[in-house]
Amino acid sequence: MLLDLARLFLFPALVAFAAASDLLTMTISNRVSVLLVAGFLVMAAASGMPLNDVLMHLGAGLLVLVVAFACFAFGWIGGGDAKVAAASSVWFGFAFLLNYLAYAAAFGGVLTLLLMEFRSWPMPYALNGQTWLLRLHHKESGIPYGIALAIGALMVYPETPWIRAVDLGRFVLP
Repeated sequence: MLLDLARLFLFPALVAFAAASDLLTMTISNRVSVLLVAGFLVMAAASGMPLNDVLMHLGAGLLVLVVAFACFAFGWIGGGDAKVAAASSVWFGFAFLLNYLAYAAAFGGVLTLLLMEFRSWPMPYALNGQTWLLRLHHKESGIPYGIALAIGALMVYPETPWIRAVDLGRFVLP
């Protein structure tokens, strides 16, 4: 029961927190990425995942980390986004990695277009006291890509063995 609850809520809560943090502060704490990887390792051990599979999942995360940090070096994404993308990829492994990255890229494109449009409008006077919204509205601000990463992750996560292993019958009221 506890393992099923962890499968249902740990990963989604962490990526949702990363998205909210990126939206409100334009930063994602390193702790979120560390918790994602540590959570994966604990869940893999608790689920009895074979060591070879664990290593493949870690390899997927490492691959994404290398590519994401190249993107960071070119100024295309933030460092927190790069780390969260890699840490989230560990949960998906190679089996679901392309789906995750495709969703994240698609939602990232939509988010970018929406923010460009939002930034072309004048800020309503009633919202001028909202620091996070002013930061988001500023044309020189980056894109809080953690939102797209979280949406992409939450789109793919239900398809993974993490959720398929959950006994949903335990949560049905008699």
